[in-house]
Amino acid sequence: MDRNTILGLVLIGSILAVFTIFNRPSEEELKKQEERDKKEIQIAKDKKDSEATKKAGKDVNQKVKEATQATFVAKRDANDSIVKNAKNQVVFINTTTGKDSIFAEGTAPEIKKQEVIVAIPAETIRLENEKLIIDFSTQGGQIEAVYLKDYQTYYNFEKAREVNKKDPRIIAPLNLFRKGDAKNQLVLYTTKGLVKTSNFIFDVKSKTENQIIFSHDFGNGEIVEYKYEFNKDAFDLDYTINLSGFDQNSTYQNAKFNWEVAYRKTERLFSEQRRVSTICYTQKNDGFSYLSEVGDDYVKLEDDITWLAYKQSYFSSILRPRDGFEKKCSSLKVNDYEEDEAKHSTHLKDYSSYLSLPTKKIDGQVSMNWYFGPNDKEILAAYDAGYDDVLNYGWGIFRWINLYAVQPLFNLLTSTGMGLGLAILLLTIVLKLVLMPIQWKMYVSSAKMRILKPEIDELNKKFPEKSDAMKKQMEMMTLYRESGASPLSGCVPMLIQMPILLAVFRFFPASFEIRQKGFLWATDLSSYDSILDLGVNIWPYGDHVSLFTLLMAGTTLLYTHLNSSNVQQPTQPGMPNMKVIMYIFPIMMIFFFNNYAAGLSYYYFISTLMSIVLMVMIKKFFVDEDKLKLKMANRKASKSSGDVKVKKKSKFQERLEQMQKIQQEQKRNKK
Repeated sequence: MDRNTILGLVLIGSILAVFTIFNRPSEEELKKQEERDKKEIQIAKDKKDSEATKKAGKDVNQKVKEATQATFVAKRDANDSIVKNAKNQVVFINTTTGKDSIFAEGTAPEIKKQEVIVAIPAETIRLENEKLIIDFSTQGGQIEAVYLKDYQTYYNFEKAREVNKKDPRIIAPLNLFRKGDAKNQLVLYTTKGLVKTSNFIFDVKSKTENQIIFSHDFGNGEIVEYKYEFNKDAFDLDYTINLSGFDQNSTYQNAKFNWEVAYRKTERLFSEQRRVSTICYTQKNDGFSYLSEVGDDYVKLEDDITWLAYKQSYFSSILRPRDGFEKKCSSLKVNDYEEDEAKHSTHLKDYSSYLSLPTKKIDGQVSMNWYFGPNDKEILAAYDAGYDDVLNYGWGIFRWINLYAVQPLFNLLTSTGMGLGLAILLLTIVLKLVLMPIQWKMYVSSAKMRILKPEIDELNKKFPEKSDAMKKQMEMMTLYRESGASPLSGCVPMLIQMPILLAVFRFFPASFEIRQKGFLWATDLSSYDSILDLGVNIWPYGDHVSLFTLLMAGTTLLYTHLNSSNVQQPTQPGMPNMKVIMYIFPIMMIFFFNNYAAGLSYYYFISTLMSIVLMVMIKKFFVDEDKLKLKMANRKASKSSGDVKVKKKSKFQERLEQMQKIQQEQKRNKK
């Protein structure tokens, strides 16, 4: 570093020091700055506290819904009620608006000593018939819980088997939903404003063995009355709403019925039960429809509906009003619950609907019927209202096959009293015998293709170039026509039997008859069978080993091997190797079917096993390949001599020949 550089640095340092000394704030300025800093800190703190207060207020408002499940109500005056909920929070309900306000313990407005407080408990009242147990609550006069006497959850089913293996039919009534899971209420206008009836305690006007009537007076003669009446030895009850004293223009034209349910898990596997659960409904003009089964969904109705079903895998709640629900301002919504293995998830989905009551009825009465029961084809069809549409048998031709072929045959077999395993076996045998002519046709076609394979190989050698592909195709079609063989004759029969295979894929998971029915090592044919619990969930396989799935995959692999050795499938350059794909498919089935119903895997196992047996029998006893080869040779010879009338060329072959001629002309012109 030279002298000039050092001198420059010293000068710069001196200038900075002098500048700092002259610009240093005085003590008075320092004090003022300190006061300003304190004020800014206080302002930031106040802002933070204000935001925290607002958030706390939002959290308190979020808990308003919890307050409606009151343990008691004390009358304060004509317009207000005071409630203490399960968390001992004090809640004021304004009966004019139906709105709630929650106060922390000790912070609620004081009640004057001269006011008389009358405690009114929110009661639970139980009624039942031969099929149902229903708990009603005076809180909103609504249905609180539903139990089905003849059925039980998978958990109770397994528990009963462990307690008494000789007779596992110990019934603990199946609970569709319980207190806190459901709500049915009216949202309507009174002279005091908009109210929700679930916010009010109803009086029990009358009660008998099979009927209960709730009533609430909103003042000024405005009364809401609910009447529930059981039907004898049935899964349904009649539900009637009576409105009196209300203004017809404001109330009847705008009244909404709000129904919410959070269904509980009843089957073995949460994911499989949730996968087929949704809201179904029938529209007045457009017919049956439903929301998505595999995720959250919402729809704003564009047509009046005749009935509405909250469906899960094997049970449904169906509401059918006598005059239907109107489309205006009506909506349906379904939301999934996330499965949480650690917390043992208990709820499947949230169902919610806001429905307009029919305005045609101006007498203030709305009559409905409520079904709580199994998704059993015969039971649902007995109501003659199209309830059986909720059964997911597939669409189009697959549904028709199940409804008019598979289901009647299965019912006939089970009506004899035989076990479900034997019934599925006989069903499989009958279906395979019906399809036997098709399998025969497929085998004969594959045999003809094997006989022609040497000649096809010769054609491949004769025309190795891509430019000769059209000529090679023409030669092959001539060979097929003269010998009476066709590569498509094996595909068409396969396409004919595919609808039955796919229809059965839908039938067994939707069949209520196999629920909690065992066979061999499978305790419940409607769920997966397990011979080994792994203790850990391995994606995408699962946490267990299903033996029926392994047997099905094994027989499918064997059938693929036998069939691929019989069928000659010429491969084209750039095309995937179909044989490899055919062998991969049975392996994929192990992962795909491991969580599926054991009844379905058992059916496919028996079906594939019978296909193997039929193939062997046809080959050994019914189709002599030597005779078939001689017959094809005679046909070719007869064709050459003109003794046999050959079928007219197809339009496709004619177009192919025409394209070949054009191609040949283009080659000659180039030369």
